[in-house]
Order: sequence, then structure tokens, then C-alpha cells
Amino acid sequence: MAQVTHGTGTQVADHGGGVHSIRVPIPDNPLGHTLVHLVDTDRGPVLIDTGWDDPASWDTLVAGLSALGTAVTDIHGVVITHHHPDHHGLSGQVREASGAWIAMHEADTAIVRRTRESEPGTWLDYLTRKLAAVGAPDDHLAPLRAARSGGRLRTLPGLRAALPDREIVPGELLDLAGRRLRAVWTPGHTPGHVCLHLEERHPAGLEGNGRLFSGDHLLPGISPHIGLYEDPDDTAVTDPLGDYLASLERIGRLGVAEVLPAHQHAFTDAGGRVRELLDHHEERLTGLLALLAAPLTPWQLAERMEWNRPWEQIPHGSRSIAVSEAESHLRRLVKLGRAEAVPGGPPVTYIAV
Repeated sequence: MAQVTHGTGTQVADHGGGVHSIRVPIPDNPLGHTLVHLVDTDRGPVLIDTGWDDPASWDTLVAGLSALGTAVTDIHGVVITHHHPDHHGLSGQVREASGAWIAMHEADTAIVRRTRESEPGTWLDYLTRKLAAVGAPDDHLAPLRAARSGGRLRTLPGLRAALPDREIVPGELLDLAGRRLRAVWTPGHTPGHVCLHLEERHPAGLEGNGRLFSGDHLLPGISPHIGLYEDPDDTAVTDPLGDYLASLERIGRLGVAEVLPAHQHAFTDAGGRVRELLDHHEERLTGLLALLAAPLTPWQLAERMEWNRPWEQIPHGSRSIAVSEAESHLRRLVKLGRAEAVPGGPPVTYIAV
């Protein structure tokens, strides 16, 4: 893989076989950047993801395309691995500049549509009710209520994301002239997350079944967030962690030569990384059962779980994400018959069985 830093400071990489990547920054985020991939096709260049909706991110994307000998106006299509703003955020600007089509799995397109159509306070109202029901303290709920009364929801990311005009159908080849790119549905991180399997011989001759654009599903050094599939109107009890673990096994069976993720760096041995993540979640579930020897709310469980820093140092928004991840693990334990909800509440409590 050849990697160069353009004169503007934009870092791009050549992965061979008409595939490049651009490191598009994510403002004020420890992930640092999204790897936006550019795939050459017989009808023109296609982007896989676009990056965060931010002026600096847009400038970096434009400069990166220029460094690769193309322009944003030349983009033929955009394939989105999932709806999160560091992946889908700039899609609207790309389409405005180029007229490109935008493809996404229908489950995540529904989330984009709901976000665009919802009244500004709907999400904060839902989030506040949800967090109160799982035991969040008043000092955590107060900023949400203040944001609701102050009308600050309009500043949240995702409100300018484009509504996709093409559907990614799992198992089918995408309409990319001269390329074999097959969609693999990998729910877990989001309900409509897809990986994209480039069913072509590896340009460097590495052994294996082509390459995989893995989005956030399979990363070399990070376990992606697995929270709840949030839909204020959906009463179904989903199992995101169960979905994710099954999706990991599906990806492991592909036997790809190389993984091109949306964060960090490209890597080989996808099967080994899949096994690491499966083991990680099994160990985590086992550890949570020990914590649930006595009844705990999802919030109390999140406070006691191991994170990348002590709970006292986790910022407000990240605590909401952490308790969602605790809930996804609780749902998995309940489905496996290893934990159950204790009658009473709210807030709801759980105990190991």
C-alpha cells in the first residue's frame, strides 16, 4: 500500500487495483478520522462513505480527491456502510456537487428518513424517557431537558444527511460497472450496517477471497459500539449484540485476504480478528453475570463495567452511549436465559439466574 501526504496535508493511500482511501477528520473525536474509500469503476469513481458534515472534513475530502486525480464533481455514486454521521454526513454535499446516486440498506435509510421528518424535540424526549426508565440520575437528565427547552436539537449531527435514493440489497452485487462488489448485511452496530465484499483477486496476490470494506463492523483494534436500535415508535425487543455476533461469524466465513475498515488501518487475518471479538464479548457477558449477582439497573451496570477510562471521566454524551451498550448486553443475557428482569420499577433492574 502506497501512502502519501498531499501538499495540503491531506493523507491518501493507494490500496491497489483501483482502490484508494482518504483520511477525513472527525472533529473533537478520539477516533480521529474516517477512511473514505474511492473505488474506480467504468462509469466513474464511487465513494464508500463520505465523512463527517464539517467544513474541515469537506475540505479534506475535496483535497484528497484532487490528490488522487479526480474531483468531487466527478463522483458517480456513493455507497454508505451505515447511517452514522462520520460515514453519511457529507453525502448531501457530494450529491449536490456531483449528482451522484447514494445507496444504503433500507433499515438505515428508514432511520435517516425518520431523523429528517421528526419534530426537533422528538429524539430528546425519547432519550430522556428512556434514560429515566433505566435508572439515570437527575443530574444526567437535566442537560437533556435543558437542551429540549432551549431548542438545541437542531444543532445535532445527522440533520443534513442526504436521503439515499438506492437500496443496498444483501447478497446482491452493487451496480458498479466493471467491479464485483457484493453487499453483506452485518447488523449490530446499526440495524442496516453493511460490509462490502470486493470479489476480485487481491492486487498484491495475497491469498484469500478478495477484499472487504468493513465499515465499523470489523476494526483492527477497536470493538465497535453495540447499543440498542433506537426507534421511538418500535415496540419490538431487538437483540443487537446477538445480531452483531452472528454477523461476525458470517464475515469470518468469507475468508477475505484483506480488510479495508472505516477507521484505523487496513489489515489481514480477518478470521483471527473475528475470533478475538467473539471471545471479547463472551468474556464481557460472563463478567456482567458476576456483577448481576444482586439486582442492578442498566445505569448501575454501566457504572460498574470496564470502559476505556474510569466512569467519572466519561463525558455526558458518552455515558448515554455506554448505558445503551449495557442494555444490549443485558438483552443478550436475557435471551440466553442467563439473566432476567426483576418485577417492579421503574427503573427496571436485572439479576443473573
